[in-house]
Amino acid sequence: MQYWIPKSLVLGIAVSLSGCSIFTNDAHHERNYRANAPVKAPEGLAQPYRDPEFAMPVGQYENTAEPVSYRAPQQVLTVAQGSWVEQGEEAARIFFDKNDGIEDLPAFIWRAVDGVVAMHNAGLESDNKAQGSVTTTWYSLIKPKDGWFWEEAAEPSKQKFKFTVEQKEHQRTASIRAELVDYQGDGELTALQKNHLEVRALNEVVSEFDYQYRLLQVEMRKRQGVLALELGFDKNGDSALLTEKGQEAVLDRFSNFLERSNFTVVRVDREKQEVLVRYEAPESSVWDSIWGEEAVVLPIDNGDYTIKIAQAQDTRTSITWKDSEGNVLDANTMNNLHQALITLLRQKGLTI
Repeated sequence: MQYWIPKSLVLGIAVSLSGCSIFTNDAHHERNYRANAPVKAPEGLAQPYRDPEFAMPVGQYENTAEPVSYRAPQQVLTVAQGSWVEQGEEAARIFFDKNDGIEDLPAFIWRAVDGVVAMHNAGLESDNKAQGSVTTTWYSLIKPKDGWFWEEAAEPSKQKFKFTVEQKEHQRTASIRAELVDYQGDGELTALQKNHLEVRALNEVVSEFDYQYRLLQVEMRKRQGVLALELGFDKNGDSALLTEKGQEAVLDRFSNFLERSNFTVVRVDREKQEVLVRYEAPESSVWDSIWGEEAVVLPIDNGDYTIKIAQAQDTRTSITWKDSEGNVLDANTMNNLHQALITLLRQKGLTI
């Protein structure tokens, strides 16, 4: 005998088990208990005896229960770089790590708060940033949707929030918390609605923090610029690469570039302003040529090289290459090396 299950039954079970829903425990709800009718004796027989001591009144309940709104708690969005939340945190709080370029982390967080307050055309009722907290004036966190011109516009609710910033002792991490301190609107807020407003206000600060840090990254890239390389001569008259950047910047950024270009940085000697590197040409494959991603092979032999960073004959910085025997690379080799490095920069999209 073959056993089969109707497809409709399988589909019904699958639908009931899938999806993201909020299940409530109504197993013992008063509406789920049905009062059985009394026993009816057959005709000609006496009705069974019912002890009045155990008699219970029959409850009457409506079939339709009062509508209840089940909503999940609002989620704190960690969209900003270096932001995170603690597991099980009930308050509207988020942590920020000190990213590159941020000198004063609490001040940077306060800048994000000021941006949100300005966006709502609000102000600060109390400004105690030195003590770690501010309280805003009234503003509407949720704007009503636009309707037809003949419809009566609903008055939006207004809120006041308190933002608290706390920095850890190591000063590499700080947190900000949003608290609803006052509310104007129709009806009273439930605890869940209060949490929704607090998290929503906090998420606006997180988004502003992310926006401000992206602007900072753009400014950092502008200040760093691109290390332009030119052919020339060092102060000894040897063929070298020249750049307008200072020696310290060249020492750091050029060594980082070499590490990403098939070089191994063996040692960085800041006293002598020298970088000892080891070059190993990349292996090219048939697949690289098919996909148009052939590796750039520099016109130098595999081995160790010493790169000397010094001031040139003018105000520029010179980059002189020497082989493992201490011989300076000739002008022809330096010309080919210069062209190969430029090609490598463009291929990998790197900046020095």
